[in-house]
Amino acid sequence: MEKPPTIPDSDGAPAALEALVVEVQDAASRVAAAEVAQVRALARAGQHADREAAGSRASVKAHDMALRAVAAELGGVLRLSDRTVQARIGDAREMVEHYPNALDAWEAGLISRGHVNVIVATGRVVPVERRAEFETEALDRSLYDTPNRVRAGLEIYAEQLAARTLTERHTEAARSRCVRVYPGRDGMCDLVATVPTVIGDAILDRLTRMGQTVKDARDLSAADDAATAEPDRRGIDQIRADVFADLLLAGTPALDPTRHGDREGALGAIRAQVQVVVPALALVGHDENPADLIGRSPIDAGTARRLARNAPTLTRMLTDPASGTVIAVDTYRPAWAQRRHLRARDQHCRFPGCRTAAIRCELDHTHDHALGGPTALSNLAHLCQRHHSMKQFTGWTVRQLPGGVLEWTSETGRIYRENAPIPAVAFTPTTTTTSPTPPAQPDPPDLVDSPDPPTPPESRTPPEPPDVAAATSILHIPIDPDPDALDRFFELLEIDLGVALDPAPF
Repeated sequence: MEKPPTIPDSDGAPAALEALVVEVQDAASRVAAAEVAQVRALARAGQHADREAAGSRASVKAHDMALRAVAAELGGVLRLSDRTVQARIGDAREMVEHYPNALDAWEAGLISRGHVNVIVATGRVVPVERRAEFETEALDRSLYDTPNRVRAGLEIYAEQLAARTLTERHTEAARSRCVRVYPGRDGMCDLVATVPTVIGDAILDRLTRMGQTVKDARDLSAADDAATAEPDRRGIDQIRADVFADLLLAGTPALDPTRHGDREGALGAIRAQVQVVVPALALVGHDENPADLIGRSPIDAGTARRLARNAPTLTRMLTDPASGTVIAVDTYRPAWAQRRHLRARDQHCRFPGCRTAAIRCELDHTHDHALGGPTALSNLAHLCQRHHSMKQFTGWTVRQLPGGVLEWTSETGRIYRENAPIPAVAFTPTTTTTSPTPPAQPDPPDLVDSPDPPTPPESRTPPEPPDVAAATSILHIPIDPDPDALDRFFELLEIDLGVALDPAPF
């Protein structure tokens, strides 16, 4: 049957669309050529790391350190973390060394990067000596279909070529089960558990059954007492998420190796540790400015207040209203003074691009202690284990400048400046009352002879909303890290805002 001719409209739309198609196709070809060029360059970077480590005695460790150093160098140029670059180097080498024909087809525009990713991922179970055979079949299938449709057939074909059975590989793969958190937007995140498929399916099934039971009970209660029942508008997905959180946070693990007889074990008593920076006004409930969950993302003020109410300890810190840098940290245990100050200052690992929270990092002597480096604030900084090791075993060097600034120098001589992070949240007075230099005279009398602390809020009538502008205009923020000065400052804050800070955690 002959196709009817296309009738162009008066505006020439078909011709315009054709021009757009050609333009997009041409752009895609240029992008593919550039991406393939980068893949080949990354593969050569990995091969360079191999040559650098070839003569070392501890070959495995030396190779890893050489690769970390190369990845860090490229990460500085690409504005990516060294972990991301190292993973890309591994992927690039796999493409170049095992699937050269697929790479050529991608460069020629015959297939897309998605096809190549599918070929690489599904071909990992195929023995190296049979990957050329696998590549030929995979290319034939990829020329005429989308990556998602190609994947299922290639997985089955790869299994036919695999040297080990899926059962054997699954037993080994199950040892890598883990749980990860991916920060999202608006105070949310994705909690991902890598578990066997049957376990994951069973978890979802149980959550669905429990969620449906909750939903049915809710609907029955609402029908019996429609006038007084509290409306519950949660959908099944929300109920499943709430049941999931309740089981993990409020329940005791059933398989607890520390339990004996009828006694609960210690595993259920383990609690998480997080590092959160909360604005003072948000902490006392005066505003809703977000808090900063260090190493992750902002969280809402209500969540931060609930965390603060149940926290075993809180650290009070003051930031400069102009620059936002940490001025002082309140300390009550002198043995922890330096750690608490540095944790507030650094917030996370101080290697460029790394966001591992300080509570999960190591305190490193910038100038090695064994070589005479002092254990002083000006010679200490948080580094995660990965970058701490890289500093020790690669050519990357670092020196600390005044103000907690770290100056990293790579093996090629490029310098990367890592400023002390500015807290994402800060108490900023409406009227600036500080000056760049500390006052020469003692604090005013009203700060020295502060009145008795105000009574707790539950024992008095709630005050009217305070005038923040009036309150902040008379506060003198102490520049020195003297705990007594900090106490006086917070006492004034309590009085001027009419809200008492909970004395227990402070």
